[in-house]
Amino acid sequence: MAAGEPRDGGGYYFRFLPHRTFSSLSAREITSRLRQWSMLGRIQAQAFSFDQTFQPYQKDDFVMAFFKDPNVIPNLQLLSDSSGQWTTLGSEVKKIEAINVPCTQLSMSFFQRLYDENIVRESGHIVKCLDSFCDPFLISDELRKVLLMEDSEKYEVFSPVEREEFLFCLFKHLCLGGSLCQYEDVLKPYLETAKLIYKDLVSVRKHPRTKEIQITSSVFKVKAYDSIGVCYPSPKEHEQTFSYFVVDPIKRHVNVLYHCYGVGHMA
Repeated sequence: MAAGEPRDGGGYYFRFLPHRTFSSLSAREITSRLRQWSMLGRIQAQAFSFDQTFQPYQKDDFVMAFFKDPNVIPNLQLLSDSSGQWTTLGSEVKKIEAINVPCTQLSMSFFQRLYDENIVRESGHIVKCLDSFCDPFLISDELRKVLLMEDSEKYEVFSPVEREEFLFCLFKHLCLGGSLCQYEDVLKPYLETAKLIYKDLVSVRKHPRTKEIQITSSVFKVKAYDSIGVCYPSPKEHEQTFSYFVVDPIKRHVNVLYHCYGVGHMA
């Protein structure tokens, strides 16, 4: 290729990094929790490297180039709607949607208000309530009210902006789980698992001058469309079916966190 000649797909080349593992999803204690939450076997993270500088305003070109890349197409995993098995993209992506997800939280103290507002007792137990439904989720405790019921009095303990934070999204996804999710009675497993996944996916560095810890990753919630409609993360849309791209512009890595709502592994 001649110097200065533009490349197809926005100028990025990608490489799959099969040796980059994510202990936050594979450690024994975590897999046991994911099994209880009906997410095991339906959630996974993969890493890819890329070869150009990245700026957040380039997200659409970046994501489109990703889905067109010959190293991504045979390696990016998703769950087949028909067989329920892991597979790869079987159709050509025509359009993408990449929504910016704020990622600024550096501490789990973000969730301290759940204790302060008596959603969780001092002991760590989640306060129960009368069962109700917020389709398709069963609400049997105050935590799920905060997550799902906009008309509940405690919903406002997190502002609309805070609810968009990547850490909040991870926490909420874990709390709601898959279609046969068994809810926890205590908060700790949700917080611990969200923290581990967050730390595994998101990059930080010390500011050279101020020595303050800074998050360097950009996060995007991604959908891809083929000629028929949504093809990734799944043709069946659901609040709990998602793919987040966590882009580290310094290492030039992108971590892809994927989950498809359904019945997780039981055994």
